[in-house]
Amino acid sequence: MTAVTLNLDAVTTLSYDQFWHLALANRDARLELTAQGQLVVMPPTGWESGKQNMKLGSRLNIWAEADGTGIAFDSSTGFILPNGAIRSPDAAWVRKDRLEALNPDPEKFLPLAPDFVIELRSATDALKGIQDKMKEYQKNGVRLGWLLNPKDCEVSIYRPDRDVEVLCWQHLCVNEATLKDLENSPPSLSGEDVLPGFVLDLKEVFGVSA
Repeated sequence: MTAVTLNLDAVTTLSYDQFWHLALANRDARLELTAQGQLVVMPPTGWESGKQNMKLGSRLNIWAEADGTGIAFDSSTGFILPNGAIRSPDAAWVRKDRLEALNPDPEKFLPLAPDFVIELRSATDALKGIQDKMKEYQKNGVRLGWLLNPKDCEVSIYRPDRDVEVLCWQHLCVNEATLKDLENSPPSLSGEDVLPGFVLDLKEVFGVSA
């Protein structure tokens, strides 16, 4: 099932506190709120996407704990973006100095855009919806974003004020006939200057042979 977006204008406009209590009352559902006040309901993923998400989050967290300059977050964390949307990336990382400057309530959503986000497209996710979310992250201050798209064998890299970089991901293409550009197929992704030293081995996370 794909995510469902509900327009609530006919009955109410959700405040942050109302959305918070709605999320608490429906812990089994992943909920987001768009900048326009629409409620987004995301169903649970299949087991393969769940396994991949766990690997992504664990790799990021291992690096974050060793690096010590920031904190990694899983998909249950809500971030209030500058445009008013409340989003929950599949994985995210935020610099500690930004958190310390805010001193946020530990029981509430974080009122900032992460420095780094990962979104993983599951088999049933509509690509445009995730691309729109990545562009929203980009416009709201996220310094580096990865959209991992196993279905189309691609990874898209989002950086501020730059065009999206789309790379073929050969390790996800079971049928070699679907490969788009063998010379442009990264075996790994670098955290660049946002996450110095962080390298995500694509083949390791997705468990497929080159």
